[in-house]
Amino acid sequence: MSPKNEAEREYMSGVPYVNAVSSLMYAMEDSQYLVGYCDSDYAGDLDKRRSTTGYSTVALSTAEAEYMAITEAVKEAIWLQGLLRELDLGHQASFSQSKFSSSSFGNKNQDQSLALQQLKLKLTIDESSSSDCESNGHLPYPKTISWNKSTDCCTWDGVTCDRITGQITGLDLSCSQLHGTIDSNSTLFQLSHLLKLNLAYNDFSPSQISSKFGWFPSLAHLNLSHSGFSGKIPSEVSYLSKLISLDLSAGLEELRFGPHTFKLLLQNLTQLKELHLTSTYISSALPSNFSSSLEVLNLLSTELSGKVPDHIFHLRRLQILNLGSNLYLKGHLPKMQWNSSSSLKELDLSSSGFFGNVPDAIGHLSSLSFLDFSSCYFSGTIPQSIGNLTKLNNLRLFSNNFNGSLPSTISNLVQLVEFDISSNNFSGDIPNIFSNFTKLKSLSLADNLFTGLFPSSVTNLTKLESLILSNCSIAGPIPSIATGFPNLILLFLSDNLLTGEIPSWIFDLPSLKFLQMRANHLTGQLKEFGYNLLEVLDVGDNKLHGPIPRSFSKLVNLTTLDLSTNNLSGGLDIGMFSNCKQLRRLGLSFNNLSVFSSHKHMALPSSIGRLYASSCNIRELNFLQAATRIGQLDLSNNKIYGKIPDWAWSDWQSSLFYLNLSSNFLTAIDPLHDFENLVYLDLGSNLIQGEVPAPPPYMFIFIVSNNNFSGKLPSPLCKMSSLMILDLSNNSLTGVIPKCLVNMSRNLSVALEVLDLGENSLNDTFPKWLGTLPRLQILSLRSNRLHGPVTTSINQVLFSKLKILDLSYNDFTGNLTERFFRNLKAMTIVDPRGTPLTYIGEYLYHDSLTVAIKGQQLQLVRILSIFTTIDFSHNKFEGDIPKSIGNLGSLRGLNLSHNSLMGPIPQSFENLSVLESLDLSSNQLSGKIPQELATLKFLAVMNLSKNHLVGHIPRGQQFDTFENDSYLGNAGLCGFPLSRSCADSGMPQQPPSFEADEEEDDRGFMDWRAVVIGYGCGMVFGLFMGYVIFLTGRPKWFVRIVNEEGYRMVKKIEAKRRRLKRRR
Repeated sequence: MSPKNEAEREYMSGVPYVNAVSSLMYAMEDSQYLVGYCDSDYAGDLDKRRSTTGYSTVALSTAEAEYMAITEAVKEAIWLQGLLRELDLGHQASFSQSKFSSSSFGNKNQDQSLALQQLKLKLTIDESSSSDCESNGHLPYPKTISWNKSTDCCTWDGVTCDRITGQITGLDLSCSQLHGTIDSNSTLFQLSHLLKLNLAYNDFSPSQISSKFGWFPSLAHLNLSHSGFSGKIPSEVSYLSKLISLDLSAGLEELRFGPHTFKLLLQNLTQLKELHLTSTYISSALPSNFSSSLEVLNLLSTELSGKVPDHIFHLRRLQILNLGSNLYLKGHLPKMQWNSSSSLKELDLSSSGFFGNVPDAIGHLSSLSFLDFSSCYFSGTIPQSIGNLTKLNNLRLFSNNFNGSLPSTISNLVQLVEFDISSNNFSGDIPNIFSNFTKLKSLSLADNLFTGLFPSSVTNLTKLESLILSNCSIAGPIPSIATGFPNLILLFLSDNLLTGEIPSWIFDLPSLKFLQMRANHLTGQLKEFGYNLLEVLDVGDNKLHGPIPRSFSKLVNLTTLDLSTNNLSGGLDIGMFSNCKQLRRLGLSFNNLSVFSSHKHMALPSSIGRLYASSCNIRELNFLQAATRIGQLDLSNNKIYGKIPDWAWSDWQSSLFYLNLSSNFLTAIDPLHDFENLVYLDLGSNLIQGEVPAPPPYMFIFIVSNNNFSGKLPSPLCKMSSLMILDLSNNSLTGVIPKCLVNMSRNLSVALEVLDLGENSLNDTFPKWLGTLPRLQILSLRSNRLHGPVTTSINQVLFSKLKILDLSYNDFTGNLTERFFRNLKAMTIVDPRGTPLTYIGEYLYHDSLTVAIKGQQLQLVRILSIFTTIDFSHNKFEGDIPKSIGNLGSLRGLNLSHNSLMGPIPQSFENLSVLESLDLSSNQLSGKIPQELATLKFLAVMNLSKNHLVGHIPRGQQFDTFENDSYLGNAGLCGFPLSRSCADSGMPQQPPSFEADEEEDDRGFMDWRAVVIGYGCGMVFGLFMGYVIFLTGRPKWFVRIVNEEGYRMVKKIEAKRRRLKRRR
């Protein structure tokens, strides 16, 4: 640098060759004699003065002259050093080192260095700021630690300089663990010559992207991804017209484009080759003006909407296209051929609104290595041309509506590493095509309609890590020999039809961590596992027998063990699991086990969070003393006497949210108010006396039925704002239904779906105000002392969601009104076949409801939403049967028996198209039986006895199955099945013609015997269906018929019906 003050000039005056430019920095360091120089004081001038090597220079710019000066000096020094060595004088030569800098370099680098140092001072180092870096294949470390102001900034980590000008052209601070803000005043924006800027994977929150990011005129690469920027993306970013790659992918913060900014960006950035905007909100339709230069377009999860233009699939240079996770983005694949030389390597349309068939043209994407159409709306079959994609590594088609058989050409895809077609409607046998898939690591065919046997070709795949064949209807035994699977980590075979014993090779898989085989027909005994890496073992709902191997205590990595619903037997010392310190879920329910603890110190580990031990002959709870984090606990149907120990009630208060102690021998219960997280409590079917305990205010489900509770309904019920299910039935409760429940907005939960107060001694009038509850679907007040008329409001629609209403066995009086039944809107809707089944009380509800229907007492467990019934029997109702009942098209059971109803049976009953049970017995009905009732093809049980009906009994379909008992006590009736003939009355004898419907009748008829149908049976019609979900995860259809005589009676009716059909 040139002398800047008198002191420097005085120093330089003593240096030989004082006219030399002091860009030779060592001239300032000591008084060594200079041997040469290259003067470049005046750019553009011919330097007449010669260096010692005789060169002259012409400098075109100051910077170039300075660079040349350094070059000449170095060359002269090297020449002189060599000469002195030849003269054996090398030891007398002393050369000072000079870095790549000059007077102008020094000034400029000093400015840039200062800018970077100030940037560093505003930011701190925090390891958590780059925590996502490693999972994305990068190693985080603090790059700015190397930034030392005593060294040249061009040597700093992450900094790149131009070799000629010395300007900083690149700054890569990605994964640098930086934390702090970058605003418009940041010295970062002084680096105006930047070509590359990468700030990815840091934490600059809550910074917004400054408009000054658009002030880098030469910037070609900008990456601000996952760096904590939020807010609106400035339109100035579109000024960066030289950008080749842009990455603004967002993390947890919301980063969004303005209404026109995205379109403007695409319009101006014509040289763009890579555009990454993952999780950055665009929230608009997808423009069509994409640059023809694009090679990578990543718009994953950007809230795009509208239709995808076909143009996007024909960008000739495009290699990666990702439009995934845009639910409102619609489109279909172009049917015209993609160019066979297409460069497309990755295509991701997952979790979007794409629909339609996959065209044959897909086979022209010969370079494709990654294809993801998962979670879309594609349908139809997979084209054979998919076999042309021989470079595919990843094929994901899961969660669509594909059907048909798998194309045989899939066997060509031998480069596959991942193959997932789960959750579709593929059918036929699973083809044995996997023998040559030697690179395959993950295979999932789950949740399809396949049939046939286990695909044996997968058993020799040595690189397979994950095999998921759940819910594929695979039948028969698992292959007894497997030569592959040394790397298998996950094996899911649940919900199939597998039979036989579990083969030995499964117990000897060296890498196995996750094994699920629940809900099959597997038999035999559990064997010893050869390795202890297992974390999840679920073999519940099979037919396994014998003891639980003691060696399970060595599976110290277990987090989940489910052995429920088998035939396992013997005593189980629960202490065997005390060494499984990571065990969080244990399922032992529904076996023939006797669970005990031989030593008080051998208890379940403190890690246990879910224990399902129903029907395990448990008498004491000492084995739970360490389980202070228990969240779900099912000890139902055991032999627990007295009360729960004080230590348990104390230890579980903060953690427990589900507790089922039903069907034990408890006689008392401690207060519940300290259970702050408890949302489900079932104390049903015990011997508990006293008043009903006050439940915690945020309870969802509260069941205390079938006990000896007495007194009035607890007033804290009025404060339960989250209540969904309330069952206080079968106790000795007295008094009235609290009026505090009237004001639903402040008290009783608007979420209430089930209210069962039946089988008590309540003395009150009909609580019509409960009809304002917007979600109430079941109301049972049966067998109390309720009285007065059943009225409704003139100005309000009450009970509009109700599907089960039981007022039987009370003292209600008065007429049944047309208005009341018109209000029952939910009963007017007939669910079409194929409508997905839903269940009343979706949240963990498997309580039961007793109804009297088809002449029998039935206990329905977790009632289907299609179950609709009205029971007003055994009251004192008078007057005509309202015609509006005929509008309740989804009604499956109607019982108005044992009242004083008069008049005819309404002809409108012909509209009750799914009615299965009709009981109008023991009334004073008159007139004829409407002929139209014979069209009710689901009617299985009908009782019209003990009335004043006259005329002939209709014939056809279900009426031909009813016996004399259905009509007894009606002296004026005649015709089949009665012995009294109608011949003398002149009434027609021939039944109406229903031949066309008889086959459908057989298919549609649902007999009402106890049903136990396996998981996955689909839609089954019939009134007497209930649904149980035990917390171990198995659904089963279940109806328990209390009256066994009734069961035998219906079997008899069924036999008679079949005989009559054969006669016709």
